[in-house]
Amino acid sequence: MATALQFTDVSIVRDGNRILDDVTWRVDGSERWVILGPNGAGKTTLLQIAAALVHPSSGKVKLLDDRLGAVDVFELRPRIGFVSSAMSRRIPGDETVLNVVMTAAYSVTGRWNEEYEQIDVDRATRVLDEWKLGRFVDRNFGGLSDGEQKRVLIARAVMTDPELLLLDEPAASLDLGSREELLQLLSEFAQSERSPAMVMVTHHVEEIPQGFTHALLLARGRIVAAGPLEDIVTAENLSATFGIPLELTSERGRFAARAS
Repeated sequence: MATALQFTDVSIVRDGNRILDDVTWRVDGSERWVILGPNGAGKTTLLQIAAALVHPSSGKVKLLDDRLGAVDVFELRPRIGFVSSAMSRRIPGDETVLNVVMTAAYSVTGRWNEEYEQIDVDRATRVLDEWKLGRFVDRNFGGLSDGEQKRVLIARAVMTDPELLLLDEPAASLDLGSREELLQLLSEFAQSERSPAMVMVTHHVEEIPQGFTHALLLARGRIVAAGPLEDIVTAENLSATFGIPLELTSERGRFAARAS
């Protein structure tokens, strides 16, 4: 089983503050991980390292069998799909949805003078159909709802068949209907044997899609618990992670938590 990413004693220190503290963690190619933790736990920083956007202050990071710091990140990054709210702000509002997805082939966020073949158009159109966005092909990205934009960014991320897919709070700010539609699509994608290794950051157990296999709980930059989902997502572990007594329920593969 191929290793998608491996952290060994990874720390990030900024202005004397430890954002991540001795994190050791491994994700294999067939695994789908969710990262849970309170604000300021270091979740997004961890994901930025996994996306080869940030280097650790200390420790070792291997991404897709390459050592971070000993590889050209511009060759490595196209093999990693990364979806974040920051990306949506970099997309020109008047860019068509088709171009938003298709320009992933050149790792640019707006179409300029690149040349695309019909195979690129067909691939982008097929991916948009898979994420229920086919009717938006000619729409401007800026005119879409938050939920539609999130799905377009995910479609863009999978356009190039990444070997690792990273999702930073993909359901944040979505209404109930948009959230559930997105989670259903993520669940279907996670359960496909053709899908890459996946890591998703969220604050809420309710946003864990079915088909995810593992969980990492992070607090104050340190791992509280990590491993198979059913072993890690427990009331005891969540209470320790979020610093408040919590009750946890599970029904048909979905979780819910509230204060006890």
